[in-house]
Amino acid sequence: MHDTPEELRATLRKAGLRATAQRIAVLGVLRGTPDHLSVDRVTEEVRSRLGTVSKQAVYDVLDALTSKGLARRIEPAGSPALFEGRVADNHHHVVCRVCGAVADIDCVVGAAPCMQASDTRGYVLDEAEITFWGVCPECQAAGAGAAEPPEAAAKP
Repeated sequence: MHDTPEELRATLRKAGLRATAQRIAVLGVLRGTPDHLSVDRVTEEVRSRLGTVSKQAVYDVLDALTSKGLARRIEPAGSPALFEGRVADNHHHVVCRVCGAVADIDCVVGAAPCMQASDTRGYVLDEAEITFWGVCPECQAAGAGAAEPPEAAAKP
């Protein structure tokens, strides 16, 4: 989905954020790709749109977008934080143990939190964040991970 600059401005304003060029560019990058992007990758993409922007400015924008629910931050073990524009739904992730590729997986069952904890410790649950680990099709085709049983593969 590629939002127009006008749609991005309206989304930012509706969330109570000023629609600066940097925020519009970062939100556009996140919404324009199904990928899970590192800060470095977001910065590269924003620079291709705006010319110059500091990595700290991108961090600041990502923090603002995440706090307002316009972006989602995930942190797979052994990887830097990744950001995505797919929000407001209950989905999970699968991570390749070999190359680190990340893909979305729709909710395991039903509506949020889609998993039931055995003991909530008094919390009211509204979300479950699940990360599945395995070997992606590309790495399987290259023969990676094929010789090891799943329990022998070390999680990054």
